[in-house]
Amino acid sequence: MNIPGGGGLQRQLMHQMEKLQQDLKAAQEELGKLRVEAAAGGGAVTAVANGSGELLELRISPEAVNPDDVEMLQDLVLAAVREALEKARRAQEEKMGGLTGGLGIPGLC
Repeated sequence: MNIPGGGGLQRQLMHQMEKLQQDLKAAQEELGKLRVEAAAGGGAVTAVANGSGELLELRISPEAVNPDDVEMLQDLVLAAVREALEKARRAQEEKMGGLTGGLGIPGLC
């Protein structure tokens, strides 16, 4: 970008990009610390994820373990994990969308 007399504009854009990078880094760190939880089967299975979409914990109540109905337990696990990851995705969109919403940058929420 070589605009005559545009040095001030270039500096302003660079400053805005640096601020955006700092804000994005802070938001990513905050999302990494956020914990979202989802349960299925009335609490028989609970999944915990962070705001970055990483599954952190999976709790299964002993009552949910039935050797004669493993498929039900599998369904409960899938339901809890999917819901936890969906909550994490929504948290990402909420947090990052405000920062990147107007930029039109692919790959950023």
